[in-house]
Amino acid sequence: MKDGVNGVALGVFIFFFLAVTVMGFLAARWRRAADEQSLDEWGLGGRSFGTWVTWFLLGGDLYTAYTFVAVPAAIYAAGAAGFFAVPYTILVYPLIFTFLPRLWSVSHKHGYVTTSDFVRGRFGSKGLSLAVAVTGILATMPYIALQLVGIQAVLDVMGVGGGENTNWFVKDLPLLIAFGVLAAYTYSSGLRAPALIAFVKDTLIYIVIAVAIIYIPIKLGGFDEIFKAASDKYTAAGAGGLVPAEAGQWTYATLALGSALALFMYPHSITATLSSRSREVIRRNTTILPLYSLMLGLLALLGFMAIAAGVKVTNGQLAIPQLFENMFPDWFAGVAFAAIGIGALVPAAIMSIAAANLFTRNIYKDFIRPDATPQQETRVSKLVSLLVKVGALVFVLTMDKTVAINFQLLGGIWILQTFPALVGGLFTRWFHRWALLGGWAVGMLYGTIAAYGVASPTQKHFGGSSKEIPGIGEIGYIGLTAFVLNVVVSVVLTFALRAFNAPDGVDETSPRDYTADAGDPGVETELPPATAGSTH
Repeated sequence: MKDGVNGVALGVFIFFFLAVTVMGFLAARWRRAADEQSLDEWGLGGRSFGTWVTWFLLGGDLYTAYTFVAVPAAIYAAGAAGFFAVPYTILVYPLIFTFLPRLWSVSHKHGYVTTSDFVRGRFGSKGLSLAVAVTGILATMPYIALQLVGIQAVLDVMGVGGGENTNWFVKDLPLLIAFGVLAAYTYSSGLRAPALIAFVKDTLIYIVIAVAIIYIPIKLGGFDEIFKAASDKYTAAGAGGLVPAEAGQWTYATLALGSALALFMYPHSITATLSSRSREVIRRNTTILPLYSLMLGLLALLGFMAIAAGVKVTNGQLAIPQLFENMFPDWFAGVAFAAIGIGALVPAAIMSIAAANLFTRNIYKDFIRPDATPQQETRVSKLVSLLVKVGALVFVLTMDKTVAINFQLLGGIWILQTFPALVGGLFTRWFHRWALLGGWAVGMLYGTIAAYGVASPTQKHFGGSSKEIPGIGEIGYIGLTAFVLNVVVSVVLTFALRAFNAPDGVDETSPRDYTADAGDPGVETELPPATAGSTH
């Protein structure tokens, strides 16, 4: 690490940060609608985005600063096992091709803003809707915190904020400024701000990765030397070289599959999806989004490069920023740091909007103020988006960063438990609403208790996301085990409840709603956004 502040890199970083800040505020005038005081406009961009805007928005949403930092950091620390992120992003696209167009259609038809809106309308259950909403908010909070961790990692490497003995306010001031700017333009422009900034973010990331994958290997003597250095390190550490040990194969496979199932359960993924203007936009996006998986595979190789370059850090999250500072000229290191920093701002904005929408539609409107007007909904959502960011900031400033990472892993376990209600509900009404709620409760309880019992060298509890699978004896992803229990309980309870003729909720959807497109008759007018999804 270079001594002092890297002034050139910092100057370039500030330039791009100011540029996207201006874009964030100007986004309020982009595609301006006649009625801006509605959740459809502020929280979903007016449901008006086409193929490329949606592609950049979803990419900016799913491939975050934490991805940029954590995936190669996992390779740097643990070897090829860290590549699990590559197959899971390949698995996810055929999966979402089957259900996201259906979710878009029924949501557009009925004015649903969140997944909980759909669950409530499909099963006629405010309780199940509340469970999905609370799970989404809980899972999103540490995810937002990790975006701030990504910004902080870049600032640390640039030498901004001083050393460990620096006054806490001075040390954290740059992060506080970044947070304040993010909060301001998200409040002002809603989803339009990250949608516009995503163009800059993804362009920078593609440029940085393209340069890194060519320039750094040339400086290090080629990929042969890079892989040899990595293999030697893993072999010396007893990690079995570049290939994961046989004992870790169940962990690798279950983590990849479970992560693929969970990715589009996150509220921010659905928010970006529902902002699209047509069903075909979603279908086209599932065919071109795999370009990001190619990028992710190249990004993961940076972990091997950090080993070959002799990068030594006590915190693995600093490995890639430190690699960039060591290998690139100062000016291009600034570009790379800007890519990571902006890569944090885009998803953090979308995540806070998504969490705020869940609170407003499925807690505030359903349980606190059922007669809330669209203007009141929008105002509450704006305020809650600020509170969510404040909570994430407090999380980052007051807790150990490894705690934030482990809580994000726990969030993945939790969000997967909403899969049966959401995806199951898109294809069948067979599941009983109470059975789905029971399955969700069992999955949440098992997943939380199992994760609590996992220790690591630095933590007694919540030290990881893998544990022995009951009845099989192999180590696997806790989230997938909890999901299987969830489904089993939901099926068994559905048989039991239907045998006893337990009262079922009213389904406000019809089969044709799941294939409707924007131009179909009645799609725009059946239920206005202010009353869409109301329970019976």
